[in-house]
Amino acid sequence: MQVHKQIASVLGIGFLKGGGTVASIVYCIFWWLLPASYVQSFWQVAVTLLIIIIGTWSAGQVEKEWGKDSSKVVMDEVAGMAVTLLYVPHSIWYLLLGLVLFRLFDILKPFGIRNLEKIPGGMGVMADDLLSGVYAFVLVRLVIICQANYFS
Repeated sequence: MQVHKQIASVLGIGFLKGGGTVASIVYCIFWWLLPASYVQSFWQVAVTLLIIIIGTWSAGQVEKEWGKDSSKVVMDEVAGMAVTLLYVPHSIWYLLLGLVLFRLFDILKPFGIRNLEKIPGGMGVMADDLLSGVYAFVLVRLVIICQANYFS
């Protein structure tokens, strides 16, 4: 159980005030420090899937002790940021845009995001953040496409 607590809380970040935002920023720093060739490769997809699988499992395990969708669980924010930044060019501006959009969707929970919290277990904990990540990803990609068309 201790391992699941460490994973779900991302090594204790979930115990901090604003842990979801802190965990999102920590993932952004990790992403930024990776080589640009990684962030647009199969490996980023593989690592994102691994985060989702392990995060879902651990979130489900700690739910028994911490309760449904505990604020201590912040691996879901890491997973959402990982989805947001899939195949995004290595740019501080896209990184910051993705972070802001993801946190807005995650906090406000529009467009059906809130409904996903009703899913039981670890998947319910992760699903709303994953959809927030998908929405943020789509908007970041639209900005990238619009910039490419505008400046070409």
